[in-house]
Amino acid sequence: MHHASQLRRLPLAIAIGAMLALAACGGSDHDNDDVAVVIPAAPADQGAADTAPVPTATAFVDTAATNQRGDARYATLTTNAGVRVLGGMLAIWKPLTELVDADSPAPAVDGFPAVVKSAWTGVPNDGTPGGTIVNAAVHNANIDYVVKATASRTAEQAQLAYLDDRRSKGYSVTEGMGPLTSAWRAASRATTTINDVPANATTVKYDDAGNNNGVGGDANADFGKVVDLVNSMGNNGSTEPAKRFYKYARPFRWSTAVKVVPQLEPAKSTTPGTDGGFTSGHSAEATRNAVAMAYVLPERYQELVGRGLELGESRILAGMHSPLDVISGRVQAQAVAAANLLAASTATRAAAVTQAHTTLMKLTNTTTATFPAFAVSGTPANDRFADYATSKANYIRRMTYGLPQIAAANAPAVVPKDAEVLLETRLPYLSDAQRRVVLKTTAIASGYPVLDDAEGWGRLNLFAAAEGYGVFTGNVVLNMDATKGGFSAADRWRNDITGTGKLVKQGTGALKLGGKNGWTGGTQVEGGTLEALSATAFGTGDVYVTAAGTVISNAPAALAIGGKYTQLLGGTLELRLGATEQGRLTVAGAATVGGGTLRIKFQDGYKPAAGTTLTVISAASFKGRFDTITVDGHTVTPTYTSTGLQLRLGA
Repeated sequence: MHHASQLRRLPLAIAIGAMLALAACGGSDHDNDDVAVVIPAAPADQGAADTAPVPTATAFVDTAATNQRGDARYATLTTNAGVRVLGGMLAIWKPLTELVDADSPAPAVDGFPAVVKSAWTGVPNDGTPGGTIVNAAVHNANIDYVVKATASRTAEQAQLAYLDDRRSKGYSVTEGMGPLTSAWRAASRATTTINDVPANATTVKYDDAGNNNGVGGDANADFGKVVDLVNSMGNNGSTEPAKRFYKYARPFRWSTAVKVVPQLEPAKSTTPGTDGGFTSGHSAEATRNAVAMAYVLPERYQELVGRGLELGESRILAGMHSPLDVISGRVQAQAVAAANLLAASTATRAAAVTQAHTTLMKLTNTTTATFPAFAVSGTPANDRFADYATSKANYIRRMTYGLPQIAAANAPAVVPKDAEVLLETRLPYLSDAQRRVVLKTTAIASGYPVLDDAEGWGRLNLFAAAEGYGVFTGNVVLNMDATKGGFSAADRWRNDITGTGKLVKQGTGALKLGGKNGWTGGTQVEGGTLEALSATAFGTGDVYVTAAGTVISNAPAALAIGGKYTQLLGGTLELRLGATEQGRLTVAGAATVGGGTLRIKFQDGYKPAAGTTLTVISAASFKGRFDTITVDGHTVTPTYTSTGLQLRLGA
């Protein structure tokens, strides 16, 4: 990126070159050729980029090893990371505890003895609950949600609930891979024995005799590294300590109105005193697997993390768990997955990513160029995660299940230590610091039950984070190197980006923006391609295209530039026009062109006839001209006016 002093010096030199170029061009079809063109300054420097400092709270990734199943009986908030990260539950429910040694001098922490053992000997319906309800409104809403969900579930939901209960979680999560599901299962050699609902399932409990995530290690030369990485997500991932500490019962024990899927009745525990609902083990395992699979296969990132949350909802529809149970499973699992990805080392992670792509491309007859499109080539008919709007809405809903906020909704988001590893393959062209800001600016609002942990795991919205920033602050510099392939070569963001910052696009890669964006600091395209997929893709500020930059308007309506549009000698503007206003450029301020190229292409089958005159740019004022104008399938005669550009199409 240019230093601020360089940016201030740039316009004068460009202006001189632009005037010389215009003098040599002649003046046909231009009503102000004699007016000198002075190139405006680039959008103002907005200062240092945003940051997301590591919170001072004890880091889960540093203490993950304290979360051990064998420690379940004596786990506390201070001794167990898996219990601590879910401490927000204490605002809803206070579990019953008692001292191991009544004479112990250990001080109480968070209102609990430092050393405790389980004193839960009963369940709500037999009159001996495992604790005290602290927030009745949230508790009642939590159980009532299950009552309503199980009363209205469809046959299809009941079937998926059964499969997600009895089938291995890793195998189930692979459904989030859409067109790649069969190839992944073949490569991993994953198997299951639960493919449908047996006729006698209401009386017989069936267990999956498959191999869950498949065959790892040297026994699977083509995919063993991938399977090993996914399997490692279970390390330090037990939910048993949390179950034993919080002692919050399953929903069917709180209310007889909860209707467990009949085929799952044989799977209900016969020892309720050790069968807590908080937190859901199925939900946690599904999310851990989903995060690992999304890491090695980021082309399906959102679909996979969405499948993880869908499996959590299956636990509610089954009647086996409540929203708080599955929400907490997601929170703990994200922390565990991050810790295990870090523990795997950079080299191990990279080897798994490479192996996954090499093998899956071979099995699908794709290349590095065609694989990304194939990965998302499904339709709603054969890939239930194919519709973006539906998947996004489901993910947001499943993060909170509509439970009421019980604290301030506007607390600043914090990002856990090392959480940026979760986006390492999805946003490879960003730095670790930038990925942390992405997590910060896409986090959900504060105040929801269980989600306001001190580290920030609860508010992370991985679906939104996969779409890049939510807010621009300061100078946001993106340097995409197309030679690295993958998302470094081409990516798309669909978040609605706000803020006062400035976007600076560098490098040779291409980025598409599709949100309803409103950032105000402007856009500077210094390299590669920046493509607009929405009318407000570039926010409300100036757009400044330098010699190595390309801007594409591929919007379903006219692309609105809220400030000035400036293009320097060597820059490129490509407008993909439709039958109405699609792809045209409207500039609220001045449009200044110091040369470069204008390319006109057509979208949605639009084929204008020879002799048609198209208004392609409208502005408050227009100065300068393009060196080259090309139109697909036509010769062209330009007419420049003081407020825009029209093109008359020839044969």
